[in-house]
This record gives sequence, C-alpha cells and structure tokens, in this order.
Amino acid sequence: MAGGNGRRDFNEFNAKLEKHIEKLPEYAQKAQEKLQRYFPPAAGEAGGGKPAAQQRPAYQRPPAMRRPTVPTTFSQVAGQVPAVAEVRAKWQRWNEPAARHQRRINRTSRALTLWLLITILLGVLTVLSGTGLLGNGQPEVFQTVLSGFGTIVFGTFSVRTGLKLRELKKHQLPAAATAPAPPLPPAGSAAREPMERLAESEASLGELLRQLSVPTSLGTTAVPEISVADARTTALEAAAALRGLASRIQAIERGRNSAPARERAALDAAIAKMREQLDDGIEAYGSLVAAAGRAVAASSDGMGTSKQSLTDATDHLAGLALALRELS
Repeated sequence: MAGGNGRRDFNEFNAKLEKHIEKLPEYAQKAQEKLQRYFPPAAGEAGGGKPAAQQRPAYQRPPAMRRPTVPTTFSQVAGQVPAVAEVRAKWQRWNEPAARHQRRINRTSRALTLWLLITILLGVLTVLSGTGLLGNGQPEVFQTVLSGFGTIVFGTFSVRTGLKLRELKKHQLPAAATAPAPPLPPAGSAAREPMERLAESEASLGELLRQLSVPTSLGTTAVPEISVADARTTALEAAAALRGLASRIQAIERGRNSAPARERAALDAAIAKMREQLDDGIEAYGSLVAAAGRAVAASSDGMGTSKQSLTDATDHLAGLALALRELS
C-alpha cells in the first residue's frame, strides 16, 4: 500500500516536470521580450534578419562617475576650508621669532612696571615709618628696617629688569622663519596663475620689509617699526584671505566637472567673477610691494614720503582683506 502511494507520487512529479520542460522555450521567449523593453536592440541589429526573440539586446554601460577627491592631510584641508587656513595663518604668525621676541619685550615691560610700583610703595612706607608719621608718632624701628629691606630687594629687581628690557630693545628682531610654501592649485585651475603671482609678491615684500627694519647709520629706521609691523600683519591677513578665495574657486571647479552639461555655464560664470576678485586682490597686494620698494629707495631722503606711501598702501590692502573675509 505504502509502496503503491510512493510510486504514484513519483509518477505525478515526473509528469509535471516533463510538462515544465516542454514549456522552457516559451519561458525563454517571454524573458527575452521583457529584456528588450529595457535594453532595445542596436540600430545595426534591428535589420539583421534575425527574429526579435533571437536578437541580443544592446547593453550600454553607464558612464563612469568621477570619484570626488577627499582631503587626507591637514594641508589639503587647510587649502579647501577658508576658516582652517585663517587659523593656520594666525598660528604661524604667533610662532614667528619676531612675534615671540615682541612678546618677551612686553612681558619684561610689565614686570618692570610692577617692580617699580612695589619699590615706590615700600620706599614711602620706609620714610613714613622712620619719621614717625605712621602710627602713634614714634618711629617704628622693626617696620622701618623691614620696609627698607623690601625697598632694596624690589629696587634691585627693577634695575635688573630695566637692563634686560634695554638689551631686548637694542637686539635686532630675528627674521621671520621661512614657513613651507602653501601648495599651488592644479595647473588647469583658474586660480593657479594668481597664486603664483602672490607667492612671488610675498617673497619680494618679505625682503623689502626686512630692509626697512634694519637701522641706518644714525641708529634709526627709515620707516617706524610699528608701520612695518602693520604692513607685515596686513599682508599676512590679505594673503590668507586670497588663498581662501582661491580655495573656493577650486571647490567650484570640482563641482563643475561633476555637474551636468546644462548647469556648467552658471558655474563658469561664478568662477569668472571670483577670478576677477582674486585679480583685484593680487593687484592691491602688488601695490603694497611697490610702496615698500619706494620706501626702501627713499630711505636716504627722509621718512616722511616713504612712511605715508607705505601707510596708504597698508590701509588699502587691509580694507580689501576685510572685504574678502566677509565674502567667505
């Protein structure tokens, strides 16, 4: 009984399997028709004489998408993010030898002021205690001796600090350390040529400002040190703002390369406008370099004309740097 049921079930399964095998060509034809709906045959194969069910669909491979470049180092991030570039420039200015030297002068000057105030207060206390004007009208020997000793000690501190401050001011400010040059934009970028000019202008300005910081035979500089320091600080801020603008141009260029063709015209117009702003900034930076050159050339004729020219160029560049930072 059980063997008969097993045989009958096997016969039924075999019959169904043969029926599906007979319908395999029909299944294949239906699958081919559905495939041709999504991948139509090429024009050359349409009239080739083969039936529609036997024609191979012309599969077109989608265009490869360009993988965006991901910054992997701090220098690349600093070049693409204006805020990071500005912070990095401020950190470099803070660690310059000239800036450290100036901070030492400021700290020594504040210490000298403190020692002088304490010395004066202790000296007054010594006089009042010794003459009996402080207390019950009788001289207080212990307080007089103690305040007099303190006056001598802090007076010594004041003298030593004053001598140290004098030596620091007489010492020539060390030249700024040569920082590694920021990477230039790619060769095909609209910002490449302006950034090359900016690098050349920075080198020229650094040498000219160094010449202006060297004392003459009379012991003075052709332009006050504060004017030179303002020009140097303004130039660094303007260079950081210009590099931030160049980074934005590169970012738009990368977006344009990945954008559809119908949207590239608007991006090209934006790049052209930002390139004009970049050229104006480089031109203003060059004006500061020219003013510094005139100041060096006129150093033997007095400081009036050279100082005014350098101050005007510094103010103009400072305004431009502020405008560029507001755009970012």
